[in-house]
Amino acid sequence: MIKQRFLSLSLVIASSFLLGLAPQKVQPNVIIILADDMGYSDIGSFGSEIQTPHLDALAKGGLKMTQFYNASRCCPTRASLLTGVYPHQAGVGHMVNEREHPSYRGMLSDECVTIAEALKEGGYSTMMTGKWHLNDRKEHWPVKQGFDRYFGLLDGANSYFGNRPYRPNQKLTYALDDAPYTPGKDFYATNAYTDYALKFIDERKEKTKPFFLYLAYTAPHWPLHALEADIAKYRGKYSKGWDVLREERFKRMKAVGILPQDAKLSPRDEEVPAWESLPVEEKKKWEEKMAVYAAMVDRMDQNIGKLRQKLKETGAEKNTIIMFLSDNGGSYEDIDGPGFSAEIREANKKPASDPTSFTAYEYEGASLSNTPFRKFKRWEHEGGISTPFIAYFPKTIKPGSISHQPAHIIDLMATTLELAGVAYPKTYQGKTIKPMEGVSLAPLFKGQKWQGHEAIFFEHEGNRAVRQGDWKLVSMFPENKWELYNIKADRSELNDLSAQNPDRVKEMERLYNAWAARANVVPFAQLLEIDKQRKSK
Repeated sequence: MIKQRFLSLSLVIASSFLLGLAPQKVQPNVIIILADDMGYSDIGSFGSEIQTPHLDALAKGGLKMTQFYNASRCCPTRASLLTGVYPHQAGVGHMVNEREHPSYRGMLSDECVTIAEALKEGGYSTMMTGKWHLNDRKEHWPVKQGFDRYFGLLDGANSYFGNRPYRPNQKLTYALDDAPYTPGKDFYATNAYTDYALKFIDERKEKTKPFFLYLAYTAPHWPLHALEADIAKYRGKYSKGWDVLREERFKRMKAVGILPQDAKLSPRDEEVPAWESLPVEEKKKWEEKMAVYAAMVDRMDQNIGKLRQKLKETGAEKNTIIMFLSDNGGSYEDIDGPGFSAEIREANKKPASDPTSFTAYEYEGASLSNTPFRKFKRWEHEGGISTPFIAYFPKTIKPGSISHQPAHIIDLMATTLELAGVAYPKTYQGKTIKPMEGVSLAPLFKGQKWQGHEAIFFEHEGNRAVRQGDWKLVSMFPENKWELYNIKADRSELNDLSAQNPDRVKEMERLYNAWAARANVVPFAQLLEIDKQRKSK
């Protein structure tokens, strides 16, 4: 019987070739996992003391990319990741503030398609769980942007234990498919996002179709909320303080090949005090914050483990691509000022382990997260735009691979479509679609030579950068002074070479200006003036 089946299969394959047809390839499942506000060194395989065995296993069995870039902020990264173009081209050049300008509409442009829309046209089931943050107008919910199923937070942040608006007169919305959702008892966002992802995988109507899952965790974005069982694992682990912990992470990063042996650790940020200068009570407060933050990353990793277990149980693991990254570097943001309600500002005074608290990681915690780099979320220095990137695809990606070539979130659309065998559309729903900006990583995944980018560009709130080869030109707003770094020799951006290389600065500035014109970037000072005039009317 076995011989007969083998003979029948052989005849089918032979007939296909005789008819000029190649055997049909099975389309892979695709999973993109996005962490929120997680720094470059916050997982074990990139140097952290935080326990992330499941992500570390993906890294060990797959590919680590050490120079992968995001767009330095939540919404722009999400827009760019999903569309394969730069944030301004996708309509989200700033945040979700709605403006009468095609680059700053605060919602996805109808001249773009999402990965979900493209894959759906190519025969995929599409699902998303987690943070959307690409406008909460109902006509822009995920189910209107190509996703068959959706569960998660439409806004930028929320309590992990329920629905808790944090700004005056704010309405936050969890949603299930096309309807608002009210979290119940024992809700914890990280668990809920995973549970719904598993549920959607099980409930697919056509089990033979490949699926695309975009799992966008809110962890470890503020507020710092974790489960007590996870916090307990890290109590007492952070008494050394951020100065010693940065040094320890830095050494591990060099030991595992994330950084070269001659790398330099950036000095403590000017906004961060020396650990030993803090009074005892202040140290205790920060030890607890760091423990809670670690617990949030740990719980995310546990849930990634649950997802992998589901793939194994259903026999899908060997034909599933998993890609993991973060939307920006560690966040310096605090919870203070008129942008937050009085109730939330009061909750900010509570211990981070209290479920009713509402605290943030601030400059101090983010400086540890972004080891060894300068700056944070929002800036275009390495601390703002660098993400740990892991790709796992059995039988395609060689286990233990590592790449130091620069790549960018715009590459995920091109990569996904090539591996799925799906064409990128020139038109969609009657609209001409902007060409992809990304370069497929598929050759790199297959161990082949990868052409990479001629240049990669960045702009957010007036902070600007262009990466070309080993060189990076970068500036901060409002100073607007170009700095030039050789990233191969100086990844931590400690030695500004602009004065010694004026011609290179001019040439890279020309590249940046040409891109900014093409992407329809409005200078941030001009954007602020437009906002000011609109408010005065």
